[in-house]
Order: sequence, then structure tokens, then C-alpha cells
Amino acid sequence: MQGAGNDFVMLDETRALLGLTPAQYRFLADRHFGVGADQILSVRPSPAEGIDFEYVIHNADGGEVEQCGNGARCFVRFVRERGLTTKDAVKVKTLGGVIEPRMQADGRVTVNMGAPVFEPARIPFDADGLTPQVAGSWKKWPLALEGRAQAAPVFIAVLSMGNPHAVQLVEDVDTAPVLQTGPLIEHHVRFPRRVNAGFMQVVSRSQIRLRVYERGAGETLACGTGACAAAVAGIRWGLLDARVDVLTRGGQLTIEWSDRLLDAPVMMTGPATTVFESEIEVPDLL
Repeated sequence: MQGAGNDFVMLDETRALLGLTPAQYRFLADRHFGVGADQILSVRPSPAEGIDFEYVIHNADGGEVEQCGNGARCFVRFVRERGLTTKDAVKVKTLGGVIEPRMQADGRVTVNMGAPVFEPARIPFDADGLTPQVAGSWKKWPLALEGRAQAAPVFIAVLSMGNPHAVQLVEDVDTAPVLQTGPLIEHHVRFPRRVNAGFMQVVSRSQIRLRVYERGAGETLACGTGACAAAVAGIRWGLLDARVDVLTRGGQLTIEWSDRLLDAPVMMTGPATTVFESEIEVPDLL
């Protein structure tokens, strides 16, 4: 499946867990020897009362992560198409919390992504010794990048959408050094669980362009939680209105959030498409 070009292998584990190893997840994600995907998404049975399914996410590097917004939209379409539910909206548990994707009449999917998290310790982000710049009603943190000692630090918004994000403003996403500085930000020592690096260009108060270098996957055509994080950062910096169209290389997402209540949920709407179904032999890999 794919959501705005962010592509996934979907696994139905509602009848039995497959017990795949990190190496087997890497095999499935490999575009030459496996299927090819940014993430592997598993549908598992409800872990608790009031929850419809468990949603387990593995990046292309085989590591399990907390959240994937584009995947959440594909998740609800998948369980509907497979006959696992008849509901338009399902509550699913992830490592990053409970979210609720909902099918819309026009075929797009809206996901309640929950409230953003701003406290550095909860992201987690080590802000010790840093002095932030005031930006709108919020702040920007200076981040010195390894191997660029003579260069000025990049200034980032740091927040979590169930997974950690570092968002910076750029003049033009097409010329932004995503592939050069993205890995340096992802693996920066101040992010003990690594981080997704977002590069945001403001087009107007209702539209941004975005590229994201994702933790464990590299640059992807779209990142749902990254779109949420970028929109929230732009709103708190006073650059954006409460409804923002996010233009990614894979398509458009719409994000809605009001900073009048910082614990208000972020709503994300976008496409979710089934590409094909198949079977594959997964080799024994440790």
C-alpha cells in the first residue's frame, strides 16, 4: 500500500503472530531482494478493551518505531478491505499511543494523531546547555552538526507526534541539503532515540512544502507525522494558520491544529491506496 508515496508492506497477524526477526523485516523492505517498502506494518489483535487493533511498525532498517501517520491511513483501509472490521473509524494502539483513523466519503482518510508533545525530556531531546531563540509563541533550538564545526548551527523545532521530530525552515526544499544534513540530525547525540529531520518551506499561511529524512528509512516521498510536526511548528512560530496543506514529493496532506490549546489533537487527512496483494517466501534470517 502507499499513502502519498510513502509505501508499506502490510501484514495480517490477527490470527497468529509471524515472529519475524529484524533481518526478515529488512528483507521485506529491500527493493532489490524483497518487496520494497519504507515501513512494514503489522495488524495484530486488540490488546485491550476499547481498542480495535494493535498497529506495529518496523522501519526499513528492521527497527520497531512508535508511530507512522501515512501508515495509519493505510491501516484502516487495509482492515476494511480485508473484512477485519466494518467500522469507518477504528481505535488502534501503537508504541506512541492510541490513534483513531477514519474513512471519509471521498475515499481519503482522516487520522486523529493525538496531541503534540513539546517537553524535551519526553521527546526525548537533550537541551542541556542550549539557549533557544524566541520564535512566535514558541522557540527554536540551535543544533551544531558534527563535521560542520565552522558552519552556523541549524535552528530547529523539536517535538513529538508519537515519534521524535526536528523541523527547520528552508528557503527552497528542492535545494535544501536533505541528504547531507538529514543523517547528521537523525543520529545527533542530543536525540538518544534518533530523530526524523524535517525541512519546511513556507509557501503561504495555508501551504507548505516539505521533505523529511526519516529515522531508519532515509528520505521518503512523504511522512505523515513529519507533516503534522512541521505544521504544528509553523503554527506555533506564527507563520501558519490552523489548516495547512502540506505538499510532499508524493502528494498532498492536510493538517489541522489550533495552538489555542496546546494539548489539542492534530488531525491529518490524505490518501491511502492498495497497490497489490501477493505471497512471498521469507528466508530464515537472524
